[in-house]
Amino acid sequence: MSAEDRREQVLSSAVIEFASGGLQGTSTDAIARRAGISQPYLFRLYATKKALFIAAVERTFLRCVETFRSAAEGLTGEAAKEAMGTAYTQLLSDRTFLQVQMQAYAACADPDVRAATRAGFDRLWDEAVILTGLPEPSIHQFFAHGMLLNVAASMGLDLDCRDELSVRLLGGEKATKLAGLLTSSPAVPHASVTATR
Repeated sequence: MSAEDRREQVLSSAVIEFASGGLQGTSTDAIARRAGISQPYLFRLYATKKALFIAAVERTFLRCVETFRSAAEGLTGEAAKEAMGTAYTQLLSDRTFLQVQMQAYAACADPDVRAATRAGFDRLWDEAVILTGLPEPSIHQFFAHGMLLNVAASMGLDLDCRDELSVRLLGGEKATKLAGLLTSSPAVPHASVTATR
């Protein structure tokens, strides 16, 4: 296996481990074991655990950018925004994706993680503007609703849409739709994405 393939294998393993443990709670030993390599070799590929965490965060944002691009292809305006919103809701069915995103926000006390997370979010915002062509207030509403979906999915409100809180936060019809999308969508593969911009 080439060094680049091994790097990709380590990053894929790290995404899974960081999803549950975050920056502070994940050991590089657990990542190395999952990747089937030694811990010293892991550090030949990624100099520090934080560098690997940042790579996982960047991977998560890139996956979201690519999801938006794919969903909005051939569309503009509200139609593009609606397609991106539906695709994002389906992306949330991948708990690993959701958890890494939430772990990134939780680790923003670290200045390097904060810079990477801000850069990823900034890029995501720019993509939404470019893909939809909509004015800033519409993009603001889109991201505000997306963050509400993150919180709802993190709390498991998609697992029982009859819960009073899910109905209050998302509305009865929206809660049912969210639950249906999250439970019926096949998980989107996250092993590799390509950088384009």
